[in-house]
Amino acid sequence: MKAAARWAGTALVLSAVAFLLSPYYNDVYRKLLLWITLALSYNFLFGVCGQIAFSHFTFYGIGAYAVVILIFQLGLPLPVAIVAGTALCALVALAAAIPSTRLEGFYLGLATLALAQLFIVVLNEGGTLTGGTGGLANYRLPKVFGFELSGPRYTVVIVLLLIGTFALLARLDHSWFGRACRAVRDNPEAAAAMGVNVARTKVIAFAVTSALAGAAGMVYAFVDNTVNPPIFGLENAFLLLFMVIVGGAGRHAGAVAGAVFLFLLPFVLSPLIGHHHVLVFGVLMVAAIVLQPRGLIGIYDELRRRIA
Repeated sequence: MKAAARWAGTALVLSAVAFLLSPYYNDVYRKLLLWITLALSYNFLFGVCGQIAFSHFTFYGIGAYAVVILIFQLGLPLPVAIVAGTALCALVALAAAIPSTRLEGFYLGLATLALAQLFIVVLNEGGTLTGGTGGLANYRLPKVFGFELSGPRYTVVIVLLLIGTFALLARLDHSWFGRACRAVRDNPEAAAAMGVNVARTKVIAFAVTSALAGAAGMVYAFVDNTVNPPIFGLENAFLLLFMVIVGGAGRHAGAVAGAVFLFLLPFVLSPLIGHHHVLVFGVLMVAAIVLQPRGLIGIYDELRRRIA
């Protein structure tokens, strides 16, 4: 009951913020919440399970494109499109993960990098189905039970997605599956000797986190009411990786801190130093990784230790 009350309170506070912001800052806030959601699911894959993959943003894109195509080109109802889009992400994840179970570290990264590039090619060459290089635009979220979800009300939907993702991953992390994932990350051979099915654990983690990324993508599709290939390119895939590393890989709070820090940093630096903010952005990330390998959450832990 205490945990449920805590989640409900957090959702209420985050939702209330949306109704206090102007339309511009509400848009920034929605995108920040989505980045946090993505960072949480990628942190479980990379930080908890130890899989280096560059396809997380690809599944974000699959979810976004799938829901738009299913609703506005195939005419499916919104609930059916959501279920079908999530299932599609899980199936594609399984198709990519099962052959990749023999790959580890750098080689798994290369395989998922190829998948990410293939996805962009498919989007660009998809013709009227994907809209080609221009993507798909000029659509609107269908009414839900007769209500139009837009502005702050749609931000509430994103808040619920964020809270649901966090709660699910936290529960998984504290279950036998989470312990199996950490064992596989730390020492696959020892984990196998203890009875953990290493291949199955990796595949399940990849499929679950990819489906969560797809769900976030479906929600993102109605933030700007447009989807196009550059949004789901490698630049954002690497930014997501840096968010997890800078925040503190393997810690849910670290994923949140890293996402907030790196998403908001350009808004602070750009007015001060103009287009040079990209260079400073890179230097700060390298410094954070070198000087504090445990990330921002490590700095927080150290401050708590000293105060105590």
